[in-house]
Amino acid sequence: MPSKYDTNPLDPDFPEKVRAAAAGDDGEPTQVLRQGVAPTTQFPPQTEEQTRRFGTAEAAPFTNPYTGQYVPATRGAFNNAVQSDKPTVRGLPIPEHMLVAAPYIPWYLGLVAGILILLLVPRSETKIRFHAAQGLAAHVGILIVTMILGGIGNATNLANIGAFVFSLVTSIMLVVFAVKAWQGKPVHIQSIEDLTNWLEDKISPRWAGK
Repeated sequence: MPSKYDTNPLDPDFPEKVRAAAAGDDGEPTQVLRQGVAPTTQFPPQTEEQTRRFGTAEAAPFTNPYTGQYVPATRGAFNNAVQSDKPTVRGLPIPEHMLVAAPYIPWYLGLVAGILILLLVPRSETKIRFHAAQGLAAHVGILIVTMILGGIGNATNLANIGAFVFSLVTSIMLVVFAVKAWQGKPVHIQSIEDLTNWLEDKISPRWAGK
């Protein structure tokens, strides 16, 4: 409702119009609307549909709804996932981490493993062949030093003690290398690098292709 304090600078008669509107004297008769002028719209009655029964095929997706709880995978699926994390080598059903650690097994077991891996694994598997050649080179070096100390030991008992200490230290060293290779950590023996490269080049794969 307009107020008497409202002003309109464009209409000088605006205050008088406000007073007349407040007094109810606007010159127009009050219109009274009659009831029932427009007919009441009747909506059709609402009926409930008959309950529909789903068949087995239609209800199958809703038989086990998700409840927010974690459902663990089966043991077979878990084993497959674990095995897929360990890459295998073409032609050999042995995981890669076992092949890279086998050549460092002490007591000359790694020597045999290194030779077999170089003969079986193709040249495309550079990582495995490198560890096989390096482990084989380490065993060859240990074998040479042990033979020298054994020959000297025939003349003095001090050489026999030195051979025992050398064998103990090299065995521990090979175990450390095997563990590191198993864990995927780099293993590089600088002192036998040339022999490693020579063995890897000369021992070609015989049954797995090149």
